This record gives sequence, C-alpha cells and structure tokens, in this order.
Amino acid sequence: MKKRLVSLLACIFSVFACAVAQDAVPQVIPALQSWKSKKGKLVIPQQGKVVIDPTAQADVKDAATILVSDLAEMFGLEYSVVEGKPSKNDIYITISDKDKEHGDECYRMTIDKQVKIAAPTATGAFWGTRTLLQMMHNQPDGLQKGETLDYPEYRNRGFMLDVGRKFFSMDYLQKTVKVMSFYKMNLLQVHLNDNAFVEDFDNDWKKTYSAFRLESETFPGLTALDGSYTKDEFRDFQKMALRYGIMVVPEIDVPAHSLAFTQFDPRLAADKKEYGMDHLDLYKKEVYEFLDALFAEYLSGDDPVFVGPYVNIGTDEYDLHEGEQFRKFSNYYIDYISKFGKRPRIWGSLNMMKGKTEVDLTKCDVNAWNYGWMGADTVLKQGGTAINLCDQHLYIVPGIHTYYQDFLDTKWLYETWKPNQMNSGNEWDAKNPNFLGVMFALWNDHAKNGISQQDAHYRTMPALQVVSERLWRGKNSDNVPYEKFEALCATTPEAPGVNMLARVKGNVDVTALGNVVELTGKDSVQTAVAAVGYPYSVEFEIYADKDGQVRSGILFQDGFSKFLTNWGGAGKFAFERDGYLNVFHGYSLPAETWVKVRVEGNHESTSLYINDKLVECLGIVENDVYNKRWDRIDPFWYYQTLVFPLQQIGDKHIGFKGKIRNVKCGQVEK
Repeated sequence: MKKRLVSLLACIFSVFACAVAQDAVPQVIPALQSWKSKKGKLVIPQQGKVVIDPTAQADVKDAATILVSDLAEMFGLEYSVVEGKPSKNDIYITISDKDKEHGDECYRMTIDKQVKIAAPTATGAFWGTRTLLQMMHNQPDGLQKGETLDYPEYRNRGFMLDVGRKFFSMDYLQKTVKVMSFYKMNLLQVHLNDNAFVEDFDNDWKKTYSAFRLESETFPGLTALDGSYTKDEFRDFQKMALRYGIMVVPEIDVPAHSLAFTQFDPRLAADKKEYGMDHLDLYKKEVYEFLDALFAEYLSGDDPVFVGPYVNIGTDEYDLHEGEQFRKFSNYYIDYISKFGKRPRIWGSLNMMKGKTEVDLTKCDVNAWNYGWMGADTVLKQGGTAINLCDQHLYIVPGIHTYYQDFLDTKWLYETWKPNQMNSGNEWDAKNPNFLGVMFALWNDHAKNGISQQDAHYRTMPALQVVSERLWRGKNSDNVPYEKFEALCATTPEAPGVNMLARVKGNVDVTALGNVVELTGKDSVQTAVAAVGYPYSVEFEIYADKDGQVRSGILFQDGFSKFLTNWGGAGKFAFERDGYLNVFHGYSLPAETWVKVRVEGNHESTSLYINDKLVECLGIVENDVYNKRWDRIDPFWYYQTLVFPLQQIGDKHIGFKGKIRNVKCGQVEK
C-alpha cells in the first residue's frame, strides 16, 4: 500500500512538473523549437534602442526598422535604430554563422540583461523579431529570461490566394503579408487570372465571369475593370513582402482556366468547343505568340514586374483528350520562363494528362494538389521538387457546402494531419530534400456569391495559424492541447497594426453615452473603433430629419463597407461591400422619431432589430442553377454578411441627415 501511494504521488508530481515546465516556455505561434529558462524577467522600458551590429547593418537594417515601428504600434514604445554595441535593456540584432547548420531561417534569441537576436541571415533575424513581439504581448509583466534556438521544419510554408475570381485590394494583400510574416509563413502565391463556373452563368461562356488582375500595356483592354493592380504597385508589393520575409509567387494560369484571355481575343479559344471556352488552343501559333508576349511583359528588363525567383504558369485541369499536346505545351513554357532566369512552378497534372512526351520535373517545382492528378510522392520519385497542396485537406472554398471545405478542420490538422501526406495512407519521407513544404489555398470558385474580403479572411486566419504551427514546430499537440492552442490563437494579434477580423474587447461605447451627434448630410465624425467583427452586436438610437434625406445616405463606413439609410428613397436600411448591396426590406425608418436600432451579425447572416424586436434576418440564400454539362440541378449559395463598419459616422457628400446617439458595439459568444 505504501509503495502504491509513493508511486501515485510520483505520478502526480511528474504531471505537475511537466505542466510547470510547459508554462515556463514562452507561448507563441508557431511554438519554439527549444527553450532554456533562466531566473528572472527583463522588463522592456518605454523608451530605448534597437541596436544593430555595424558589420551586419546592410542585412538587418530592415528588420530593425520594422521592429521599431511595430513596437510603437503594438505597445506605444518609443525606440530608435542605432549602430554599435548593446547596453542594458537594449534589443540587439546581429548576423552570426554559429547556428547555420539549422538553415537560413534559424535564429538564436537570448533574453538576459538585454535581448540579443543572432541569425545567419536577415530572414532569420526578422523571424526573431516576430517571436519577440509575440512574447512581449503574452508576457506584459516582463519577458522570461532564457534562450531559444528556433528554426522551421519545412522550407516552404505558404498560402495561395485566388484573386482571379474575386478581387482583393492591394491593401488586403499588404495586410495579408504582415499577418503571414507574424506567424513565420514565407510564401504567398497570387493566382492572377481565372473564371467562374459556366453553369452559374446560364451555361453561357460569354456571360461567365472572368478576370485578369494585372495591368497590361502589351494588351490594352485585357485587365479586369472591376479590380486590378498596376505593374508598379504589384512590383512594389513584392518588394515590400520581401522585407517581411515573404516570397510572392505570381501565377498566370494557362492553358485552362483562361477565359479572361479568350474573352479578350476569341481566336485564342480551343476550336473544339466541347473543351469549353476557358481552354486555350494548344495548336494555334496565336496562343503561343500571345502568351510569349504576356509573360515577357512581366519578366523582361532590369526591374521586372515579377520580382522573385518563382513564377507559376498553371498547367492544370485541361481536357484529358489532349495529354500529349498538353505535355508539349508544358515543356515549352517551362523552358520559356527559365530563359528569364526564373524557376517555373506548375500544378501537378501529369498523371491524368497522359502522353509519350516526357516533362522534366527537375526543371520546375510542382504544386501537388490532387493525388489522382499527380501526388507529391510521384514528383519526388521522378527527382522533382514538390509542395503539398492537397485539395482534400488544404482547400478552402468560401460558401461551399457540397465539396472541399468552407473552413479547414483545424483541430484535425493540429492533432492528426502530417505535412508529408496527401490522401489517407499516402505518405513520403518528410526529410526528402526535394520536399519543399506545404501550402493551403483559398479558392473563389463561385464568383458573385456575396462573400467579402473580410469573409475570406475570417476563414483564412484560423487555417493560417494552425498550418504555421505544424510547418514550423511540427507536432506540438503532446505539449499543448488543441483547446489551449485555440485559446492562444484567439488572444494573439493578427499582426502589428492589422485587425481585419475586427476584434474588440468587451462592450465598447463608440460615442459617449448620452452624447448626441448631429449630422447635416454633408459632414462626418471619426470614431476610435474601425469596425466590429463576427459574431457581434451594434446598437444605436437614430432620429431622421423630415426633409433633405438623400437616397442611400451613408450612416457608417470604413475602408471595406458602408451601412446606408433611406435606400432607394424608401427609408430602408442597407449595406454594401465588395460591390454587393443587401437591403433590409422589412422596415422603413420614420422621420422625426427616435428609434433604437440593433444589428447583429455572424459569418452566415446579418439581423436587424428595431426597438429590441427582430425585424429581418438576411441569411444565406440558396438558389438552383442548371448544369448543362452534367444535366443536373446544382445549388448556389449567396451570402449577406457584414463586418460592421464604425470608423466614420456620416459622409461629407452623401450622408445621413439627422441625429444619432448611444452608439455601442461588442462581440458576442458564438
């Protein structure tokens, strides 16, 4: 009995010791590879210096400059960048080859009398600053003294964003880069062209939505009118991303998914109409002349538009009857892109696109997206380099309920998934030097379905956090259970100065209690709250003047959305974002009467309450479309969601006329 009691006490002590040890490890995302604690804490002072080693000035100046800006943004600290030797309480950044055997992205951070970050490269040093910021956020009373040697398990840790079927603003892309870098993701693939499904547009290719998002001087009129990037801003964006440790991979997807090109010039479309108008004709010289000129526009010159070393050329899902010609086409553009000094990347399709022509996979990198079309193990067996982008596990398609995923299964990814697996049972050696890593993707297959940029980010963010964790630290669920990791995700900022989820803390008075804001229809008031995100509640009291109301006057707005009054002159509330308009038809605002309004929103619906009574809920609208190809009826879902804008009340040109008071907001439990 005595022995059993001693054994039981030993087990309890062991569990307690493990818990204490885990708590001593700084909790950051992704988790640290190693940590050695020391006694005491280092309190970062309000004012101070980020000191850079003079011998490493050229390498780490960007990291230091960004860190100073982030310290001010996140904590209100006043720091400056200086060269020299560190003193007490300084943050010191230097280049050192000491740990280079752990790769280009490793860093060693020591926290004692000062913070010292040493890395073999500028990228490693920058990752160290990201860890420091997260530690400071999670340890507000002072940094636990100690040392970490930290490095990633996989070289490519990426995200692919489909901007072809849905436009994402340059501001959104820049914020996405900051978010990715805060979690040490290092690869952003921008899918610049694509088209919607023809069955969603009356089975008519001429009506079907398509877009090419980049300015083209070679082919005026090719660029989409509803959203695009100039060559200068796209070039500058890629350079900005490099400062944050992110490699941007631009993609021009050919020879399928190319409706934007065939709508521009119908001669480029495949003569075999059964292939679909989104297929370029692989036999026409006009197609090669067009694509040669288009790629050259972005790859030529001393300062090309495509900045980084990689360019994705698509080569995905062409009609299976053309396997041989597809292989010849792939070889041609692999070689063509290589002539500009770039490394081509392609989508893995060659298992399905059969033919005698060999495609040398050692000349390119493969996005292995589907095991049937071409698994990563197949690429590796042929000596090629592969990135796991398995559709079954890693594809997000917002608003879809019949295939792929509306949200990734983050719990399963955290606890069970292996980065070196595609379909169940299909695994390969994770240490294979040709296995580059993993990307996850957000596709906008069903264009014009009401999904907003913020809706997309709401789905992206949890996926990014868990994929980051699995690709850097590896499996950490034995140390930190998923529920604890999820809680850490919820409290960790998206990035310094970035809050696209529009999180707020507690209940917030947007305007002072009892203070009446009077609006003339030609003025506005700025608030301290930009927006409030899902799930939320916004309340206010409103009094409309009898005369002078404009149609669709702006009541609230921010950089993404507008909340309107008197829509169409009918007194209705409405909101618009990303080119979509949604109207509450069930209520009209009376004049010269104080009315209490509450709007509640989540990622599926937006509800209007008047005087505490539900008037109308704008939810997911399901429509049916006829799929001519398969002779069936398919569902199409339209979303009426709103991240509520609060940054500005009223508008200087087309605003609301009347009074508003007691504006408040808060996030509610799911």
